[in-house]
Amino acid sequence: MLTLQVNDRPIQARQGDTVLEACERAGIRIPTLCHLAHLTPTGACRMCVVEIEGQRGLVPSCAFPASDGMCIHTHSERAVEARKVIVELLLSNHPDDCLYCVRNSDCELRELASELGVRGRRYFGSKLEYKLDTSSPSIVRDPAKCILCGKCVRVCEEVQGIGCIDFVNRGSRTVVGTAFDQGLNVSSCINCGQCIMVCPTGALSEQNDLPRVLAALADPETFVVIQHAPAVSVTLGEEFGLRPGADVAGAMTSALRRIGFDRVFETSFAADLTIMEEASELVERIKTGGPLPMMTSCSPGWIKYVEQSHPDFIPNLSSCKSPQAMLGSVIKAWYAKREGIAPERVFTVSAMPCTAKKFEAGRPELGHDGLYDVDAVLTTRELARLIRMRGLDLRILEPEAADQPFGERSTAGKLFGASGGVMEAAIRTAHFLLTGRDLDDLKVQAVRGLDGVKEVRLEIDGLSIGAAVVSGLGNARRLLEEVRAGRRDLQFIEVMTCPGGCINGGGQTMGVSIEALRARLQALYAIDRDEAKRTAHGNESVRRLYDEFLGAPLSEVSHHLLHTHYGAREVVR
Repeated sequence: MLTLQVNDRPIQARQGDTVLEACERAGIRIPTLCHLAHLTPTGACRMCVVEIEGQRGLVPSCAFPASDGMCIHTHSERAVEARKVIVELLLSNHPDDCLYCVRNSDCELRELASELGVRGRRYFGSKLEYKLDTSSPSIVRDPAKCILCGKCVRVCEEVQGIGCIDFVNRGSRTVVGTAFDQGLNVSSCINCGQCIMVCPTGALSEQNDLPRVLAALADPETFVVIQHAPAVSVTLGEEFGLRPGADVAGAMTSALRRIGFDRVFETSFAADLTIMEEASELVERIKTGGPLPMMTSCSPGWIKYVEQSHPDFIPNLSSCKSPQAMLGSVIKAWYAKREGIAPERVFTVSAMPCTAKKFEAGRPELGHDGLYDVDAVLTTRELARLIRMRGLDLRILEPEAADQPFGERSTAGKLFGASGGVMEAAIRTAHFLLTGRDLDDLKVQAVRGLDGVKEVRLEIDGLSIGAAVVSGLGNARRLLEEVRAGRRDLQFIEVMTCPGGCINGGGQTMGVSIEALRARLQALYAIDRDEAKRTAHGNESVRRLYDEFLGAPLSEVSHHLLHTHYGAREVVR
């Protein structure tokens, strides 16, 4: 251990720590705009400069190694003045539309300006003209608000392995853009929204579906149904000041009814439905020699990534629709008619932790009889805005149960919100389908946790099944390369686009710590531990749906409504 003097008090640091890491561990905050804790520092923004005795000038704390006996001043007059000048220079070419900006309540640049006492404009000059990019169904790019911190570029390239954006031009003309300055819609973007999660300003945001939802709610002729994803209930509460991981499913249902939704359903029901189809598909492929390893199809960013970058693996994808699309399909094809409502009058809304779900909802493959399975998708952030817009507070609402028959779920369906959850749910049901009995221990520890790659080997009734779980497309790419190179010990692979799964989706609350992610994860595990109904095949409402309408997993009706197909895509690179 090293001993440092920081602001005239001793702190301990580990060998190899940077000054920033040592200070953060000791609870000393140094502001930064470009730093990403899990990636190599770039020192691009220079906001984290500190004064170190014996050094001639200010140094970037994110990249400067800590050494024993070092004397550091994090908020000296020189350091604070340097930061203030940087903020003022950034603001000199920044739009003055904070009142209308989607990030006006959580903009890091605005917060720093306030912290540093920036109350006027000292630097003037002609502003550069930028083109707003609204071409993507999921993400809006506003280059005028970009401060060139590089976070989005690094996450896209180094974490997700996509690289659809990069620095373009030089000097004062530098911008973050796509290949050939094309729209995001024709780039290799997979709509995951991880760039939004690290952007410190309003340069990146999700497409706003609130106006369409509000219009549907205001139309007395429209029957508006909403479903909420497994991860949303353990993250939405953070938007209202509740602790990370607090399960607000009941309060959220209560709020949605007060807002005016005619029915409130749980996407976790459709997650159970997905498992019935997907586990059956896996068993059939293993028995009949179908394409293996079979790969999950719940995550739309992953699906687009395969279509554009690894089309040779399209046959390996499960043909199952995602839970969002499955429930939307069943609502319009069966539930609407059962309730005596014309399907074209039904407007289905999904509350999702994911920006890529907006892209998925517009896929022409996901619909039937001229109707989309899902009409609008709200991220967790948009859902919070809608609830606040109607003057509601989740902290004081009495919890209510979701509507039937799509309000009943197992905890296996709830686990879909975490990396490994789909695999764990599928293993439980696949074991039942193969043996006729449940696992002795339903908890599959090997696929739990936030690790980017997890593997397990199962022996089920004499059948050996190798399974892998990956989250983050950089990890997925490496596993695909292993399979392409000849790896043959895997029969089933779960892939989630976002690191850690949906609890860390691109539509979730921003600026959360790793501890908050762990709390969300543990909340899902606690639900699974404490409730009695823990398998998809144990969901009575799912069984009734098969008895009354679908027939059986992989039947002709279920194939028509619950399964789909994918094809290779061309993108501008």
